[in-house]
Amino acid sequence: MRLPIYLDYNATTPVAPEVADAIEPFLREQFGNPSSSHRYGRQANEAVDKARAQVAALIGANPSEILFTGCATEANNLAILGVARALRDTRRHIITSAIEHPAVTQPYLRLKEDGWDVTVVPVDGAARIDPNAVSRALRADTAFVSIMHANNEVGTLQDIAAIAKMAHARGALMHTDAAQSIGKIPVDVDALGVDLLTIAGHKFYAPKGVGALYVRRCTPICPVIVGADHERGLRPGTENVPAIVGLGEAARLARERADVLRAHLREMRDLLHRLLAEGVPGLTLNGHAENRLPTTLNVSFPGVSGRELLQAVEADVAASLGSACHDETATVSGVLAAMGVTIDRALGAVRLSVGMPTTDEEVRHAASALAGAWRGLRKASSASQTSR
Repeated sequence: MRLPIYLDYNATTPVAPEVADAIEPFLREQFGNPSSSHRYGRQANEAVDKARAQVAALIGANPSEILFTGCATEANNLAILGVARALRDTRRHIITSAIEHPAVTQPYLRLKEDGWDVTVVPVDGAARIDPNAVSRALRADTAFVSIMHANNEVGTLQDIAAIAKMAHARGALMHTDAAQSIGKIPVDVDALGVDLLTIAGHKFYAPKGVGALYVRRCTPICPVIVGADHERGLRPGTENVPAIVGLGEAARLARERADVLRAHLREMRDLLHRLLAEGVPGLTLNGHAENRLPTTLNVSFPGVSGRELLQAVEADVAASLGSACHDETATVSGVLAAMGVTIDRALGAVRLSVGMPTTDEEVRHAASALAGAWRGLRKASSASQTSR
């Protein structure tokens, strides 16, 4: 039985074969605890150090600035809550955006409950944040700013470097959630000017259950969970060596294949967009037309529900919605709502994301299936209205 074509790489990626091969020995013979002083422990510790260097090289950091975590959500919590804990006696204001992932918004809400002031800056119709809006929100007591590098739904990229420069001018720190951009576009911590940066392994062909947080030297930060002194005392708990090895190998592959991969992703994304636009009159792009991830195509299909469309095509295509529908009440995605997208357009939105394994044949088949399903739903809707 043929599996549906996978177009949900923004949600998760498969583990690359090279990554699986790198992990395998650490599930079997090289099973030591990195904190043990004997040969088994030294092997594991050396593997963790190698992975740390590989991740650091991908983003232009020093290996000592990389902390391994269990996921990007944990990294975001450590960045936000850890810095807040370190600065709570001198600064009590933080800035974020209207389109952040819950892994960022929920820690901010927790801080708000604890008495912090939180400013949420808006976005325009292409999901872009105006750096000047951040500048206007900065205060003398602003502790830090957290703005995502690339949006997970529409793929729009933010001018993190400009925002970081403004934040630093007022003595505030800068954090960016780069879970979606790592391994897809160039990411350099010095070029971005960030103090903290979040990485998710399963977004670029490493396993689920591993992430990393870049913490620039001398950045004030406290642990949010306590235990032993693993990861500079900021993330206690025995390291998940196989997953960390996988993250390191994925980082090596991303660095080695960067230019070829980006060209392939962009080609597949744009082919999909062109074919859909030809087959679906009135198709609308959500997000910035140019300044977005090469993986991401968020489009609204006119006159239909995105949920119904994906259900109609589920045997051929696996993708995600650009909006959410709960129970009998139609609600739009928070990102599209923040962009000011109309309800009808938001309800027809679908997020299609390509990846390294995506082929020309798959794109053509998926576009044909989606356009055909759209026509079928429109025809059924017209027939229903005529019979009334």
